[in-house]
Amino acid sequence: MNPLTIIEKYYTPGSKLYDILVDHSRLVTERALAIAKAHPELEADQDFIAEAAMLHDIGIFLTDAPDIECYGSRPYICHGTLGSELLKKEGLPLHALVCERHTGAGLSLNEIIGQNLPIPHRDMLPVSIEEQIICFSDKFYSKSDPLKEKSIDRIRKSMAKYGEASVQRFEAWCQVFLF
Repeated sequence: MNPLTIIEKYYTPGSKLYDILVDHSRLVTERALAIAKAHPELEADQDFIAEAAMLHDIGIFLTDAPDIECYGSRPYICHGTLGSELLKKEGLPLHALVCERHTGAGLSLNEIIGQNLPIPHRDMLPVSIEEQIICFSDKFYSKSDPLKEKSIDRIRKSMAKYGEASVQRFEAWCQVFLF
């Protein structure tokens, strides 16, 4: 499966939004694959990582985030569940889970309810090692400045706004994934 073929069903190649999405996704994919290769003991499926990391943000076009050329109607926090729905329709249920579970450092049911987020009320925490690696890798790149890598310190500070549980998940991943 070629992820760009699926992306191109929803995004116009050469458009600013396409470039933002693909540039960001390629960087996340490269980092995720580097982690998987550096940690063979994790036995991560690198083919799956290569596909799912490219598709993890496919739902952004449905959200209202004009600073990254998204002019949809839903809040940006919904991009993961929206992308999950798209990938389920494409017959990719495991890739869909990556979409749903990559926001922040994942979101627990308690975090979703406590922050009154407009997404389904269920745990959306990365479970598989591949989901965790992609979620972790995603934290290093922003779509508003897609080619600039964030420092660990900047990531920690950004995540602190969303609660201590997210920071703790990120810190645990740092212990496992950094090389």
